[in-house]
Amino acid sequence: MLQTKLRRKKEINKKKIICVVGTRPEAIKMAPIILELKSRNDVDCKVLATAQHRQMLDQVFGVFQIKPDIDLDIMKPNQKLTKLTSRLLLNLDKVFLEQRPDIVLSQGDTTTVMTTALTCFYHRIAFGHVEAGLRTWDISNPFPEEMNRVVSGKLSEWHFAPTEGSRQNLLKEGYDDSQIFVTGNTVIDALKIAITKKLEIGESLDKSKKLILVTAHRRENFGSPMREICRAILALVKKNQDIQILFPVHPNPNVQSVVYELLDGNKQIVLCKPLDYLPFVAAMQRAYFILSDSGGVQEEAPALGKPVLVLREETERPEAIDAGTAKLVGCDYDTIIKESQKLLNDQLYYKSMSLDESPYGDGHSAKRIVKVLLAK
Repeated sequence: MLQTKLRRKKEINKKKIICVVGTRPEAIKMAPIILELKSRNDVDCKVLATAQHRQMLDQVFGVFQIKPDIDLDIMKPNQKLTKLTSRLLLNLDKVFLEQRPDIVLSQGDTTTVMTTALTCFYHRIAFGHVEAGLRTWDISNPFPEEMNRVVSGKLSEWHFAPTEGSRQNLLKEGYDDSQIFVTGNTVIDALKIAITKKLEIGESLDKSKKLILVTAHRRENFGSPMREICRAILALVKKNQDIQILFPVHPNPNVQSVVYELLDGNKQIVLCKPLDYLPFVAAMQRAYFILSDSGGVQEEAPALGKPVLVLREETERPEAIDAGTAKLVGCDYDTIIKESQKLLNDQLYYKSMSLDESPYGDGHSAKRIVKVLLAK
């Protein structure tokens, strides 16, 4: 009887934490935190999947053997931001009323994160923002991500900044330093787990050629910018017979229509569906360099010693730029070709950009975040 009472008291004293995840990048970066929380006896951790990205989210959960406790299944084809936002708010409202968590965690800058922070604010639930403090200082670029992270920051009790630069951004905006914690980026935690597993790309590639990995999916690159990227890729393969392009094509119709129209059928270009997380890590390891507008790739590639040409005009991740392992090239046809050729032709330049070190963390970020949460 006494043991039963003690067990019940212990369960009552457990902190109830909900980790909200909506997209593949969020799943990758939240996975180490979820695993750390679930390993604790003093925490009741539940995983809520909004499924803003359905299939890509599920495969990441599979890699880390995480099963959502709550699944909103919010994804609809061609869903507008206003509809997505309203549906998320209504669904999250219902869940938080039922679950009554002590703490809610979410990562990054998606609509899932912003609506989670706002719903927490309405319910007076403590919200922790993972990967806080990233800024371009242009509210419209990237769209809507810059707005999402600024709003999320305003509503956060804990700001888990990945770098000192992110901390300085938050201080510049007037946040209390006692609420800011420089933890490193959990993407490096996830990457360290991934490289211990069996990695295969799963696509037929020519091993005699230098592989250039390409990803492009951001809203600001839809339309004309995407066409410029594809034109530059065509020019590169025409000029360099010793290279091969691997382009996992994002499912968004704005990406698919342009990429397949301009690049499909070229023998030096392999177009495929988005790669699962482990095959994508394998592709990054195999790549000579990477062309990408992805924030996560900007963080992961330096840890693997791979140069990144960033297909954006500006970035909220300047650390890799400052370290010399990444370079902004935008979507300008001439700039993409010029910088790509420089990496292909100039060995000293290539070596200067392929330093096997990361400015984003040491693989222990999740432990630091959990320590802060449980200290309260």
